[in-house]
This record gives sequence, structure tokens and C-alpha cells, in this order.
Amino acid sequence: SSLKTYKLKKRSKRLVTGLSIGEAIAAGEACKIKSAENVGRFKEGSVLVTEMTDPDWVPIMKRAKGIVTDYGGRTCHAAIVSRELGIPAIVGTGNGSEVLKDGQEVTVSCAEGDQGYVYEGILEYEETEVDLKKIPKIRTRIMMNIASPAAAFRWWRLPCEGIGLARMEFIINNIIKIHPMALVRYDKLEDKEARQRIGELTIGYEDKTEYFVDHLSLGIAKIAASRYPHQVIVRMSDFKTNEYANLIGGKEFEPREENPMLGFRGASRYYSERYREGFALECKAVKRVREKMGLRNVTIMIPFCRTLEEADRVMRVLAKNGLKRGENDLQVYVMCEIPSNVILADQFARRFDGFSIGSNDLTQLVLGVDRDSAELAPLFDERNDAVKKMIQDLIKTAHRESCKVGICGQAPSDYPDFAAFLVKAGIDSISLNPDSIVEVKKRIARVRGKRG
Repeated sequence: SSLKTYKLKKRSKRLVTGLSIGEAIAAGEACKIKSAENVGRFKEGSVLVTEMTDPDWVPIMKRAKGIVTDYGGRTCHAAIVSRELGIPAIVGTGNGSEVLKDGQEVTVSCAEGDQGYVYEGILEYEETEVDLKKIPKIRTRIMMNIASPAAAFRWWRLPCEGIGLARMEFIINNIIKIHPMALVRYDKLEDKEARQRIGELTIGYEDKTEYFVDHLSLGIAKIAASRYPHQVIVRMSDFKTNEYANLIGGKEFEPREENPMLGFRGASRYYSERYREGFALECKAVKRVREKMGLRNVTIMIPFCRTLEEADRVMRVLAKNGLKRGENDLQVYVMCEIPSNVILADQFARRFDGFSIGSNDLTQLVLGVDRDSAELAPLFDERNDAVKKMIQDLIKTAHRESCKVGICGQAPSDYPDFAAFLVKAGIDSISLNPDSIVEVKKRIARVRGKRG
């Protein structure tokens, strides 16, 4: 039971700089690819250099030693996937694909804090094994953020108490690949190419919707089993419309939006006639995991719930689909990522069993900063006093209503001092990216001391 840490023995000329994702170091030849159409020329074991990634890039990201992108912030696609894969990435360099040459030997260092650096040449670095048995025990419950079943089993040895955020989007996008409504309305699909691809993927499934339920339930079950009997909080789907549209058959069912980040996402989809039947498939998968597979450690979480009326509508839809809060020990949490969730926290607390702070969206909406903008990255800071006050107010109000509060956003993974702030504010649990659990636990131990 050990974990690796990294340190450069020497440094050379810095070629580009960006936001560091992870804490590792990787060295190899740069392989520049501008478009996903050219992924076939990627050389395994190279450092992927590109402008930005999307789900189509995942197969070559898995084969890369490191990743460098021109655009994106800490919550962009490349950042999220690289964390799950345990691959060092530097995002938002601005000019990485221009400065770095194809075939050039480089070293990607994410072991020097918030900033990541691409150095010239192949540099020597040290790998140190950390004995996980010597990691201090703390009173604050530490959990983990996970997207893929493979990642859940890769990190199962880490000293944490469950999964605070299990994202089903990875399973849908990379394993299922098909828009759920395209399966519900398969016989009426107008897109002939999509219909053909769906037919090929769902061979053996007379009921096309069962393909979705089967694969989603198996994926969730693997994640839940990796931490059983500890709690695993599964967030219901939170794709934006442009992301849903990119699934096979998705374009027929998604509206075009100028700002998908603030559009038809999260809770608003679940009771809408446009997606209600697709959400029913998600519910069926979760119900199967909990009741047929016996993994009742699964808690469900509702993202981007804007109003109390919306919360009530979602609860009714959940109950109609066999997921009634309180039955069979089912707990239902809500993401706290909109100012309204804090302002009306006392009333949201009476409708849900717990809050999980999504610090990425909460910061975006409190400060009015696009979280994916590289240009505005210096302004995007979860440690801003306005954001911290929102969090303090939420914890105080929720605890008054006997409701639990955790956090599954990016901030405590990136900033140990922010994790210390959360502990002092009285948060019940902190869910971290796998690569930051050890260091954050050490930091919290210094703040509060070891448990006896």
C-alpha cells in the first residue's frame, strides 16, 4: 500500500507554462495533433500536444505519457480525464501547440505546485514511494471523486471513506456512447447513419433501452463495489446539451444553446418531456444496482437544481421510477452549486439528505467567471471571500437543519489551504481527486491533529 511522489533532479529551459493537473512528471517525445481525425498518427508513449480535447480523444489520451493543451482550465475535459487516468497534464498553455515541435524531447512537470511546466529535453526525476499505512487518521471524512470503473479499481487502496462523487457521464460517453433518447425512439430515428451504428452496438439486445440500462448499471456497480460498504454518491447525468448532442443519435434530441453551461442541464432535464424517458433509464440502472445487485451503499445526487419547485418535481419523478427517498435506505443528495441553493439552504435541507458543494460552478456563478476560460483563469478562485462566505453560510444553515454537507469540487484538491478552511468551517466530508488525497490528509492532520 504505497503511492508515488515526484521531484525533478534538475531543470532546463522552460518552453511553455500552464495549469498543472496531477502531481506527476513525464518525459518523452512531443506528438502534435490538431484534430481528432488524425489520432491514428499518435505514437504510444508520447506526450500529446493539442489545442484542446473532447471525448473523442480519450483512446489516445490513455496511451499518452503526458498531455499539453493550449486551452482550458482546471475543470476542462483534458484536466478531468487526465486525473482519472493518472497522467500528468498541463492545460491552458495558450501556445503549447505552436511552441513545441513534433518529435521534440520534452519533460512535463506537474510536481511544482499550481503551475505546470514543459521543459526542454528528457530530464531526470525522482520517484518516492509513500507508505499509505503511515498516513494520519483525521476526524473529517475524506472521500474520493471517480468517473470510470477502471479508475475506481486503480485507486481502491487509497485511505478514504467512500466516493463523494461518482460521475456517470464517463460511462455513458465512453462505454454506452449512445444518447438514451435515441434508444427510446430507435424505431423513429431519422438519422440513418446513427441508426446503423446503434444497431451494431446493440446487437443481442431486442429491447434497445436495455443496452443502456445494462451497461450503466454494470459500470455504477463496479464503482460502488470498489468501496463497499462505504457510501458511494452517484450523480445523475449532468451533460450539457452540446455534449449530449455528440452522443450517437443525440443531435435529433438536443436544442442548440448559446450558453449550455447555464442551459438545459441537470435537474431541469429529468422532468422535461424532452428527456423524461431517458432519465427513467438512468433511474432503472441505479435501482438495479441497489436492489438486484445489493449495493445499497449507493446514494444518488441531483445536480444543478435551481429552485425548490424543481426539487419537488424531481423527487416526484424519482419516486415514480422506483427511487423514493427513504425507501430501502435510499438517500438523495443535492449539489450546491447555485447561489439559490445557499440562500434557501434551510428549505433545500428539508427536501434532501445532504448537500455536496460543487465549487467549480458555485465559484463561476458567484463571481460571474466562465470556469473554462483560459483568459479569465486568474479571476477564477474558489478561495475568494465571497465564495468562502457562501460555503460557511451553507454549512451553518444545513447543520441547523440536521443536514450533512460535503464538497466534491476541485478546490480542496488543488489548494490544501482551502481544505483547511473547510475543516475549520465544520464541513462533514471532503471528496478529493485521487492524486491529492494523501497530501490533503496530511495538511488537515496538522490543522486538527490525529484522531486518538
